[in-house]
Amino acid sequence: MNSHKTYTVAEAQNKLESYCAYQERCHKEVRQKLRDMKMIPEAIDMIMVHLIEHNFLNEERFAKAFVSGKFRIKKWGKNRLVRELKFREISKYSIDTALKEIDLDDYYKTLDELVQKRTAQVKETNIYKKKKKVADYLLYRGWESHLVYEKMNEYIT
Repeated sequence: MNSHKTYTVAEAQNKLESYCAYQERCHKEVRQKLRDMKMIPEAIDMIMVHLIEHNFLNEERFAKAFVSGKFRIKKWGKNRLVRELKFREISKYSIDTALKEIDLDDYYKTLDELVQKRTAQVKETNIYKKKKKVADYLLYRGWESHLVYEKMNEYIT
C-alpha cells in the first residue's frame, strides 16, 4: 500500500499558502515542496501562479528578507549573499534590489567589528599566518577581498 498522502489542488494550495505565510519563500523552495507532495507539473504551475497572484510568493520580497536576515544575524558579506541567492535561482534584478537595502555605513561597521573580533580570537604570533587566518574567515563569509585586506591592514601590523 502507498503510504504517502495525496492532495487535491485546493488542499495543496491551502497548505502552501500557510507555508508561504509562515516565512518568506523562494520559488525554487515552493516548487520542491509541491514536488515532494507528489503534485503533477500542471497542478504545480497552477498553484505557483495562484501564490504569486495573491502575493504569498514574491521573489523580490524574499530576497530582501533573506539579505537583511543573513547580514544582520550571520554577518555575511555581499559575495556570500549573492552566491546563496543565485543558488536559490533568484533573478539578478531581485538580488541587486535586495543588496541596495543594506546601509553602507552598517556594512563597513560590521566588517570593522568582525575584523577586530576575529583578530583578537586568532592566537597566532606570525603576522602573515594571522592575516591569512583572519582573511580566510572573512572571505568564507562572503566579504569582498579588497575590503578585507584594507581593514586588516588597519588592525594587524
